[in-house]
Amino acid sequence: MDAIPLALDGYLTGYPVPGDRDDILCWRLSCSAGTDHMAEEAIIPCTTMEPEIVHALLTERQPGDLLRVTGHLTLPGTASGVIQLHVDTLEVLWEAPLLDAEENEDEDGGDTATVADPDADRNSAIAALAEALTSLGHQAAPGPGQSVRIHLSPTGALGTGLEHCHSIDLTPARAHQLADAVDALNCQLDDDRPDHGLVLDSQTIADLTDLFDDIDLIDLTRTVLNATRPEHRTAVTQAMDDMFGDAPAPDDTDR
Repeated sequence: MDAIPLALDGYLTGYPVPGDRDDILCWRLSCSAGTDHMAEEAIIPCTTMEPEIVHALLTERQPGDLLRVTGHLTLPGTASGVIQLHVDTLEVLWEAPLLDAEENEDEDGGDTATVADPDADRNSAIAALAEALTSLGHQAAPGPGQSVRIHLSPTGALGTGLEHCHSIDLTPARAHQLADAVDALNCQLDDDRPDHGLVLDSQTIADLTDLFDDIDLIDLTRTVLNATRPEHRTAVTQAMDDMFGDAPAPDDTDR
């Protein structure tokens, strides 16, 4: 059967191992169909004979790295055979951070079994975010060549944590809507954040007081209303009253 040209994005599930020949390297990629359902996850066996790819996988890559590979997929001739992707090119899309083993050791050498799992909250947050983004993506399925892909994963060396990795495809329109929602959330957080440490000196306060004391509200109202179209004057007057208080209109004052 002819080999099928194929490109895949997936997470390196473990360290590569030598093949049945010295110049062949074998590894596996965990590939997602774009949702958080395990039935749509696939583990693809990969091999390569390209020296630069062999060198990179043995010396630079680690489990959890997100890779993009291209090559040719060979299907087995029998039901008991194995599918393999023979890789010609490899691109690193995201590098899993190195996890310092010393940080995970108990400095006192004591029993750590009773310590709460520090990853539980993070993993539940990843699951909730993946579910929300997946739902957003399903509302408008991306067309070929038109999707925006978002990758979610925990920090640290993955290896056994691949069930918390997700890839979600969005249309450009949905991606813009998501960006607008994040901007709105940022604005809300900025408004809710208390303003600490802002203290005006006495001279600045005095200058501001003099500035507002010098404002003639009647003259200001007259100037604004003269520049306002007649049909808008009632609304403008109300807006100025809300800003400065109930200032008398020019027609209500003695000249």
